[in-house]
Amino acid sequence: MKVSGKLIEIFDTVKIKDSFQKREFVIEYASNPKYPELIKFEMVQDKCAQLDDFKVGQDVSVEFDLRGRKWTDQKGVVKYFTTLQAWRLGAAGKAEGGAAGDNGEPPHEDTEDFSGEKDGGLPF
Repeated sequence: MKVSGKLIEIFDTVKIKDSFQKREFVIEYASNPKYPELIKFEMVQDKCAQLDDFKVGQDVSVEFDLRGRKWTDQKGVVKYFTTLQAWRLGAAGKAEGGAAGDNGEPPHEDTEDFSGEKDGGLPF
């Protein structure tokens, strides 16, 4: 997935444990300029350093994966978490390198949807 917006805040890298680190940042996404959204992303491991090249107020393009997970606390209460995990950050409007498909997403193999038909098949 990909979204563009203005960089609002960049947080420091946080070392969670010896083998894992993450860094969060916030962009202002304005699909409707009257009601902009503030969206927090995270980068992990070696991707954290990408934020060093950017400044608050800069227009950026973020390529990210939508991640979700289930967690059960000590009392047995189930909770769900959603994370927007960025893997590429670039200046908005600037052509970015790398192997990408026509839509700017990384190339991937054809997948079947729930109907069992190849891409584009509608179940109704």
